[in-house]
Amino acid sequence: MTSKIKKKIILNIPYFAVGLFCTNLGEAWRIAWGSNMSEKVQGLILYGGFKTAFANMLPSFHPLDLAVGIACGAGLRLAVYIKGKNAKKFRHGEEHGSARWGKHEDIEPFEDPVFANNVILSQTEKITMNSRPPDPKYARNKNVLVIGGSGSGKTRFFIKPNLLQLPSLAQHLYLFLQDFSDLRREKQKRQLNME
Repeated sequence: MTSKIKKKIILNIPYFAVGLFCTNLGEAWRIAWGSNMSEKVQGLILYGGFKTAFANMLPSFHPLDLAVGIACGAGLRLAVYIKGKNAKKFRHGEEHGSARWGKHEDIEPFEDPVFANNVILSQTEKITMNSRPPDPKYARNKNVLVIGGSGSGKTRFFIKPNLLQLPSLAQHLYLFLQDFSDLRREKQKRQLNME
């Protein structure tokens, strides 16, 4: 016997054992008093159908009882199979510490080839302002919320670079909830220098 066959046999022993045990359920149903469903259930519970069937723990080999046992064993095997197919993909042994730093290639599909059509997120990362990128799976929400304490660089490192790299504010909608008169003047100077 090869190791593959042996492994399959060992893995299926529990289902076989459950099937043999469930032949007693089939026997209990068969010997229960009553002719219709409600009488049978009553016979199983009140009139000792279970008690009689499970008095002897050996499996029953009556054809109906074997059919119930096979159905129960196969049902359990099917449930385990479906549960295994729907299981999450775990990388065993790599649960902790398997994260890595992102590379430029990871964010590249989210960038627009035209630099001015992007929102600058950091020195190396940006995201397109195009509402319909070539591949729809790379479409992202374009809203950005910048939160930080005073002096943390919200204006210097996020708002100023994005505002100054735009060719015109008419193309994009920006909402600033702060007085940026100095930024407005700087943007106007930059536009005059470009012309």
